[in-house]
Amino acid sequence: MPSPTPEPQDTRVPESAPAPSTFAVIAVLLAATFVVILNETLMNVALPHLMTSLHIAEVSTVQWVATAFMLTMSVVIPTTGFLLARLSTRQAFTLAMGLFTAGTVVCAAAQSFPVLILGRVVQASGTAVMMPLLMTTILQLVPPARRGAVMGNVSIAISVAPAIGPALSGLILQHFPWRALFIMMLPIAVVMLCAGLALLKNVGERKAIKLDVPSVLLTIPGFGGFVYGINEIAVHPSPVTVGALVVGLACIAAFCRRQIALQQGREPLLDLRVFAYKPFAKGLALMTISMIAMFGTIILFPLYMQQLLGKDSLTTGLLMLPGGLIMGLAAPPVGRLFDRIGPRPLVVTGSAVLLASTLVMSRFDHTTSMWLGLAVYTVFSAGLALIFTPAFTYSLNPLPPHLYSHGSATLSSLQQLSGGLGVALLTGVMQAARLVHLKGGDGGPAAQTSTAEAGLMTAFLVAAVFAAVGVVLASRMRDKGTTADSAEPQPVSA
Repeated sequence: MPSPTPEPQDTRVPESAPAPSTFAVIAVLLAATFVVILNETLMNVALPHLMTSLHIAEVSTVQWVATAFMLTMSVVIPTTGFLLARLSTRQAFTLAMGLFTAGTVVCAAAQSFPVLILGRVVQASGTAVMMPLLMTTILQLVPPARRGAVMGNVSIAISVAPAIGPALSGLILQHFPWRALFIMMLPIAVVMLCAGLALLKNVGERKAIKLDVPSVLLTIPGFGGFVYGINEIAVHPSPVTVGALVVGLACIAAFCRRQIALQQGREPLLDLRVFAYKPFAKGLALMTISMIAMFGTIILFPLYMQQLLGKDSLTTGLLMLPGGLIMGLAAPPVGRLFDRIGPRPLVVTGSAVLLASTLVMSRFDHTTSMWLGLAVYTVFSAGLALIFTPAFTYSLNPLPPHLYSHGSATLSSLQQLSGGLGVALLTGVMQAARLVHLKGGDGGPAAQTSTAEAGLMTAFLVAAVFAAVGVVLASRMRDKGTTADSAEPQPVSA
């Protein structure tokens, strides 16, 4: 098929400084994104409370509060490329925050577990639209030379909100029932919705494109099956989880082939021509590897604190908080540095820090100081801060305006998939290492501690391997030629 061509000059983002109204639009979207991402992790420490209040006997059942949210996100995000091209900025924002607010009402009023799950699904549908909407709007309003600084603020929502979610939830649940998590969230969601309707202006151009129903139908078993299978197979391996993973991979392959075929004459649901731009592909590869290491470590570090050092969930959440705050505080200056010096010095340094910190974590045992663990995890988070803003700004900068929404949707989809893969892979490695070590133990407390150490040390070592791959990918990034004018698209074929 022919290579994608640049948009006409009058549709390009101007190179002048953004107008004051631009910052108001981005601020509203950033605040709303922070709120919806914060909500995603609030329930992580509330599961025992739900089991008691709603009379749920099995942990595997109550975990569907998180699983249903994650599956909905993975299915909806691939459709946001179409939605953001079809809807105006105000319409997309109203859809996203309207769904999130409605889901919050349902959750707050839920008297049964199925109703709570329904509310979480509705919440997740709105959350899935917000992040691509924010990134697409930034691409439309901010010139490439200034995007790093603005994208740095996006990293605040990505990193700080998930980090403070468990700690905030733990504090609330010490004094209030679980419904308070949603009751307190509701007025904030309403304020965000009203502020958006009052301040947001439509930006970009809408397209009168038709929805490709077969593509939508493929996203459900494809992305949903893959995320479910990859997250369940490490914890509950069974023919069902293996089958879900296989079906998911097959449907994703069919989905990709259909998108490429639709490029010949119709509008694809998710335009894969974004991969024709080499900086996008390189940046996305680094993001994927870093996400695998990050999400896996975010699961492993609490296990280390609780299983080996005996800390409770609230203490563990508070110990992880500085890392999230470091990522958020560092993101804006890192974004400004990206605008000045380009991505390579930042991402190479960040990947090297990631490698060093995961190697140190691979030596953690039950005698390691809690404060050393806190320090290393904080350094690990600082390494991520040096990677994320440069990587996704470098990825999105080369895209022409007609691919902004599809690039944002693709980036968000890969974040979900790689995050699930990281959790499943490192959790599976940990459990496999434990089983191997357990065969030679006597089953006593000392042997159990040694088995837990062996599993965690092996899993952290695998995370270090991914970090090493990240160093290689980071070193291949160019500091120049990262705008739509200089990027060289290549044909994408089936």
